[in-house]
Amino acid sequence: MKSVSNKGKQSTRETVLHTLKFSPRAKIEEIARAANVSPVTVRHHLNSLQADGLVEVESVRCKVGRPYYTYSLSEAGHELFPQKYYSLANRLIEEIKNTLPPETVNQIFAGLVQRIITRHEGEFENLTFEERLDYVVTLLESEGFLARWEKTEDGYQIIEYSCPYLSVGQIHEEVCTLDTHIILSILGEPVQQKSCMLNGDNCCEFTVAVNGNEENLAYSSPPFQ
Repeated sequence: MKSVSNKGKQSTRETVLHTLKFSPRAKIEEIARAANVSPVTVRHHLNSLQADGLVEVESVRCKVGRPYYTYSLSEAGHELFPQKYYSLANRLIEEIKNTLPPETVNQIFAGLVQRIITRHEGEFENLTFEERLDYVVTLLESEGFLARWEKTEDGYQIIEYSCPYLSVGQIHEEVCTLDTHIILSILGEPVQQKSCMLNGDNCCEFTVAVNGNEENLAYSSPPFQ
């Protein structure tokens, strides 16, 4: 097994994580050798990483002798490491926009939203409005956003504190409207975006009008055609 360098003064926890990144389904003794720490230390950190949902354990049964355990990064553990998916996404979107007419590109983005909504049909249609707000926040979080909602004097606000599309949206603004269309499709009420992280704001804030306040708000993001 490849030894992991401790460049940058990695903590033992970080070293264990990097070891598992290079060597999935590793045993404690293998991790200890690669990380240059004792098995007892490795076990302590693995227990902590499991509790945090970053590491998964698997029991391996042998024909002879006792079973042993192997350790791997969970999906959440893999997400700790830098990802470059946005580079590929940027190139793909750029190629689509250079190849297809604008109306077809709009149809593709509209289809993405519709596919998400169709996948959840029957789950939100009979909910109360505030239950739908809860549903929207949960759905956004499943798509990689960090969001919450709150009630205001004029209606409701949905606030996003992180956006998985931010890097791509800085080049292709069309991507920035996907979450707005998801909110609109589920709530069925006019939505206005008050702030946007692409513009340097700290969050993306959406105002939703209900109870007769619809005339004060309009859907401000350019709709897909």
